[in-house]
Amino acid sequence: MEKQTHAVGERVDKLCAPCDEERGHVVASVTVGGRISRVSCPKCGTLSTFKNSSRTSPRPAAQNLPPYDRTRAYQAGQTMTHTIYGAGEVTALAGPGKIDVLFPDRVRRLIHAQ
Repeated sequence: MEKQTHAVGERVDKLCAPCDEERGHVVASVTVGGRISRVSCPKCGTLSTFKNSSRTSPRPAAQNLPPYDRTRAYQAGQTMTHTIYGAGEVTALAGPGKIDVLFPDRVRRLIHAQ
């Protein structure tokens, strides 16, 4: 079995206690060996420890999510599929016409309601 290494800024799924739901988190720190030590919730900003668990449920398949549409107005918590970045979840409204979306690789700023 190949040992998996991670980097700061990647996305992992974890139960967020303050939000009381399982959601994507951003890796905030890793050990020298590349194991995740702390993650940050993009919705509430909570920084927490990360323990790899087989109890977490898989994310919904990308084909079951609606496609990203820049003309549509999004709200935090909505999911989408981007043609380049894959499945993502809106984490915050970043100003008029901008949203922050958590994709498997990192958080990206996209336009919406244009």
